[in-house]
Amino acid sequence: MLNDIRAFLFEALEAVPAVLFAITLHEYFHGLAAYFLGDDTAKRAGRLTLNPLKHLDPFGTLALIIFHFGWARPVPVNFWKLKHLRRDMVIVSLAGPISNLVAGFVTEFIYLKTGLFLYARYAPLFSFPTIISNPYLSYLSDTVSLFILINYVLFIFNLIPIPPLDGSKVLDAFLPNKYMNWVLKYEIYGTIILLVLILFGVVNVILGPSLNWLIGNAAYIFMMK
Repeated sequence: MLNDIRAFLFEALEAVPAVLFAITLHEYFHGLAAYFLGDDTAKRAGRLTLNPLKHLDPFGTLALIIFHFGWARPVPVNFWKLKHLRRDMVIVSLAGPISNLVAGFVTEFIYLKTGLFLYARYAPLFSFPTIISNPYLSYLSDTVSLFILINYVLFIFNLIPIPPLDGSKVLDAFLPNKYMNWVLKYEIYGTIILLVLILFGVVNVILGPSLNWLIGNAAYIFMMK
């Protein structure tokens, strides 16, 4: 029991920096894409920044640390300020998840090619046995591993087409105006539906196979001679 608690606390300590950097990237690139496409709302709100504290949602961050999926405080975007509403809505919505995907790929490549995974202790990505024991490098290895995992989770989770996730905004952009306005009007009910799906484990059914496929195939490509 004591060992389980110690392991949980240690993993939570590793997860904090991983979560902070991953959600900061996600929200920053939403705001940056909107800014370049004509909407300065995030910049004026002080959210166009890489300061993690500006993007934290207490419950979403806690969920990411404990369950490895969650959310940040959304960057404010006024879609009506965008130059080409439907096209730019898709670009802004995808900017966050794609930034996480790229961060996950690049970090996983470095993680594998440098051999940092050999120091892993509680790392959730791979089942390689720890070959070299060093408490500082083990902490770094596990934190980097969690950073990769959380980036991939944010990429997949946010593409689910249920409000208020990014995938729903992409779907909205392809709907006729009357349906798009209806979806935006009743977005709050999407949040309730999403929470129910999380509580009943439906989201895990989506995340599990998708994560395994993404991590496994990326590792296969990166480890090829």
